[in-house]
Amino acid sequence: MRFISERRRDLRIWWYRTDKTLWAIGLAVAALLGLLAFLTGAVKARQDEQRSRVLEAHRKNLDCLARNVYFEARGEPLAGQFAVAEVTLNRQASRLYPRTICEVVYQKNWDPLRKRYVGAFSWTEFDSLPEPGGEDWQRAWRVAETVYYGKSIPTLQGALHFHATYIKPDWAKSKQRVARIGRHVFYK
Repeated sequence: MRFISERRRDLRIWWYRTDKTLWAIGLAVAALLGLLAFLTGAVKARQDEQRSRVLEAHRKNLDCLARNVYFEARGEPLAGQFAVAEVTLNRQASRLYPRTICEVVYQKNWDPLRKRYVGAFSWTEFDSLPEPGGEDWQRAWRVAETVYYGKSIPTLQGALHFHATYIKPDWAKSKQRVARIGRHVFYK
């Protein structure tokens, strides 16, 4: 017991005789390094979260684009599928349409003649559709990826509209026809 009390006394004496400036600087540097480590971790976590959100948005938009290709043009030649994907991206890039691909695909506008909201793409008006699958879905996905990531040369620059050849919409009269691919006609 006496040994411990002597050590305590020696330690107190040492502490009172020691220059505290060095200790204060050391403590400040340690606190600063701790704060820097905490902030670095927080920034990294935020970047990871942002990266994750961006990747999820890309995946979601790619899925919407692939669904549009699949349901609008799965029976069409490959050039027709590329054209549908290109029109979808042209709309997304235009100020006249919503900002994301999914918003473009699922956009609905009021039709005063039918007195209801009408989808920009006919398949979006169905209450339920079978889940895409098989070779047609894989092909639509590859087409969507190719167009989405700009790996193909655009052939219908400025084209914002299309319809099937067996339909004669009134709006087509006021548009400039740019191509017919398969059973679709494309317009600017």
